[in-house]
Amino acid sequence: MFFGDDEVGKNGVICGIDEAGRGCVAGPLCVAGCILKKQIAGLDDSKKLSEKRRNELFTEITANSHYKIVEFSNSQVDEMGLSKCLKAALESIVEFFKDFDCEIIYDGNTTFGACGFKTLVKADATIPAVSAASILAKVSRDKKMLEFDKKFPEYGFKKNKGYGSKTHIEAISKFGLSPCHRKSFHIKSLSQKSLF
Repeated sequence: MFFGDDEVGKNGVICGIDEAGRGCVAGPLCVAGCILKKQIAGLDDSKKLSEKRRNELFTEITANSHYKIVEFSNSQVDEMGLSKCLKAALESIVEFFKDFDCEIIYDGNTTFGACGFKTLVKADATIPAVSAASILAKVSRDKKMLEFDKKFPEYGFKKNKGYGSKTHIEAISKFGLSPCHRKSFHIKSLSQKSLF
């Protein structure tokens, strides 16, 4: 299996984990784990790549890796809370890769109470397997938001992907919450309107 010069785990194999949608006010939370089978050029933090490039890399990554993508809907995030969703996702991914004899690295600095992996800030920009996981999570989530955009075009999900942009907040103020919004998330500018 492939590992870069900056990836030294058990047998040199790294499983990277990253998530997308953590700070959104609408849509799912997606968490991905990935072990690359070969070197893939152009990997980086998904936020630094164009949508077109992310989609191209998504196809290449899924064809050349072992991966698992875990998704929690906006309703599940509301019901369980973001931290419990992240913990459950991390535990699910660690369990999935338990027989791969790899070192697991999660982008960030907290474990959310889960175990079986290491954390590293900015790993999505420095470790190829984590970059790949970042892309898998981001593209998976964006596809879901494009589906929501067709159902609820007034919120501009195609552009904002569920993040709290100014125009998105204005749309919520005008139209209220859609079925794919996270009702548990508090938006300061709307707090007096009791939408959340």
